[in-house]
Amino acid sequence: MLSLALPLAMAVALWVDRRFGEPPTWAHPVVAMGRYLGLFRLQRLPAPLAFVGGALAWALGAVAVALIAAWLQGWLWLQLQPAAAPWRMAALAGLLGLLLKPLLAWRMLADEVAAVEAALAESLDAGRARLARLVSRDVSALSEAEVREAAIETLAENLNDSVIAPLFWFALAGLPGAAVYRFANTADAMWGYRDEREWSGKWAARADDVLSWLPARLTALALLGPRLGLLPALWRESGRTPSPNGGWPMAAAALCLGLSLAKPGVYRLNAGGRAPQAQDLTRALALCRRGLLAGSAALALLAWALRSGT
Repeated sequence: MLSLALPLAMAVALWVDRRFGEPPTWAHPVVAMGRYLGLFRLQRLPAPLAFVGGALAWALGAVAVALIAAWLQGWLWLQLQPAAAPWRMAALAGLLGLLLKPLLAWRMLADEVAAVEAALAESLDAGRARLARLVSRDVSALSEAEVREAAIETLAENLNDSVIAPLFWFALAGLPGAAVYRFANTADAMWGYRDEREWSGKWAARADDVLSWLPARLTALALLGPRLGLLPALWRESGRTPSPNGGWPMAAAALCLGLSLAKPGVYRLNAGGRAPQAQDLTRALALCRRGLLAGSAALALLAWALRSGT
């Protein structure tokens, strides 16, 4: 029964996300993770102490979310005993899906990216302001094409970070796996910068790199779909970014859409492509929806295969 419960829970989570979006702030586990991470002010410590402090704070948080998620999943299993009756398995899948949902976010991501194009229709300044909600880079001097480039890059990268990677770790390790990944990704988003937070956030950045390594490549393959002829170009272009993972889904999106995507002064992907135009954010959203469906179907099959016979 467990072999069916996890794939069904993934479907429930994606349906709830599409239908209802994000839970309220007070009930959102990722918000709670962020509040925990925000308690620490380690950047003023000497580099060795900042690194050790950041690693210990990360480990404590990761263990806490894993234990909470494992307790919730185990409690549901004990209460429902899904092997006893099909309705119990369905109930387990539904409740696990509800618990999984806050650990992934597609609707919010897609809505925010679509809002960038709507804002650009008003003015360039409005588009820049809307983009600033999505990215950490300075948007004040970006052109209209560069605003769209940044939005498409964020969409592709976060298809992995916010959807495919949590589902991947859920398929492998259940709710604790998805929870630990989401904690790691949140820690990297808050601490993993090359500024005064570099040493305190170095462990968080490396942990996110490790946990995202395989999902990022799976996301890129899901975006390519049947376009296997693009694999050599994907391999080449994905290495142009400083991140060991972010370049994979971004390069896949650039190649599939025939666009050149760049972060000024840092990298350019698919330099032979054209600059994004007004319709390209809509095309990118459609591409990523197809990638989401392909990737989640493959991961549901993986979850079933790992537990077939249980």
